[in-house]
Amino acid sequence: MIRTADEVAAGVRAGTLDPVRITEEALERISARDDTIGAFRRVRALEALAEARAIGARPDRADLPLAGVPIAVKDVVAVSGEFAEWGSRAGSRQVAGADGEIVARLRAAGAVVVGLSRVPELCSWPSTDTAEGISRNPAAPEYVAGGSSGGSAAAVAAGMVPLAHGTDALGSIRGPAAICGVLGIMPGAGVVPASDSGLFCGLYRHGALATTAADAALLLAVLAQRPDLGRVTEPGPLRVAVSTRVPVTGASVPKAMTAAVTQVAKQLRDAGHSITAATPRYGTAVLTGAAARWFAGPAEHAAEFAPSRLQPRTRTHVRIGRFVSRAGLVREGPRREWISRAGEFFADHDVLLTPAQAALPAKAQLWSRKSWLANLPQARASGFLTPWNLAGYPALSVPAGRHPSGVPIGVQLVAPPGGEPRLLALAGQLEKLRAR
Repeated sequence: MIRTADEVAAGVRAGTLDPVRITEEALERISARDDTIGAFRRVRALEALAEARAIGARPDRADLPLAGVPIAVKDVVAVSGEFAEWGSRAGSRQVAGADGEIVARLRAAGAVVVGLSRVPELCSWPSTDTAEGISRNPAAPEYVAGGSSGGSAAAVAAGMVPLAHGTDALGSIRGPAAICGVLGIMPGAGVVPASDSGLFCGLYRHGALATTAADAALLLAVLAQRPDLGRVTEPGPLRVAVSTRVPVTGASVPKAMTAAVTQVAKQLRDAGHSITAATPRYGTAVLTGAAARWFAGPAEHAAEFAPSRLQPRTRTHVRIGRFVSRAGLVREGPRREWISRAGEFFADHDVLLTPAQAALPAKAQLWSRKSWLANLPQARASGFLTPWNLAGYPALSVPAGRHPSGVPIGVQLVAPPGGEPRLLALAGQLEKLRAR
């Protein structure tokens, strides 16, 4: 049985678990499974073992919240001695001389960075593949693991590591978590301070992927530098709104996904929460605000990459994004309008429950070799996710069943700013209910 991050850290702190052996076991699992799953762009075997030995020798080991925990880090942050590829052959290969702020927090907490998880180029797409491989869904390998934190979700879902770091600008943590059958939390704006928060025109946030609410809370607390977030409490009675209508488009959703929402709503009602059918007044501001940033954000970031070496789909996306920026279409007005509407909705509700995905993921292929138009239909799956990046609200995906295709199903829980503990408490409660 694979230990949770909470169990590993407790054992290493107490001296009953050897961090080197824990790391060896994680590397063995990666070696056995990753040729098929493709979660990692780079496995840091020698470096990870050296880090684990150093954890065992640290005088403060008994105080480390992530003592000896093997973790996958999304390949978008600075790791000393590595370069961040961002899923692209067009970027710099200059290695970082020091850890960036995110990795520095992980190491300070005692985590062992076993590898860099694969991402799509510039994190622009909801499927993850590079020229070197495809990140597949561990539960249904004929499907993708999602994106852009697809490698991180696959690594956790396949049992290679108990925890993974991810980032989310338009659903990039919650989407992969949902279709891989793990928990993924995107904190609210500003909860995890980071110098790269301006990416994707300010929608970009660091978060956690895990198999349990306790583990997700543990990682989020370290990333946010807030120990209070590491405690999963019991939720009090909450006013839960339930909606299965795709924002703006109202497109149809697979019945298995809406059925999962209905089942979770029943579980929450039986647990004492108030359940009401209600949908926020999304309006077109959600679509225009999020779409403009989806185009303009990667286009701005692409200035650091060699244009001729970008993938064809990315070159098209960047051209559109530059037009969007020049035309002044990245506007604060639609965003403010949506934030106001979201605030109105949460004046009457504590939590919103929706499907996490609006459609099944794509089949596992080298989507990076296809055209922009061929990739575009994948974006419809994120319809329930993107509004909350634009609003700056915390949201998480929690496992809630399985589609007849074999793909796991997740539901999304959303709360107003400051609601991370509430979401994790609900996720923990749902875990207990599923275990009965």
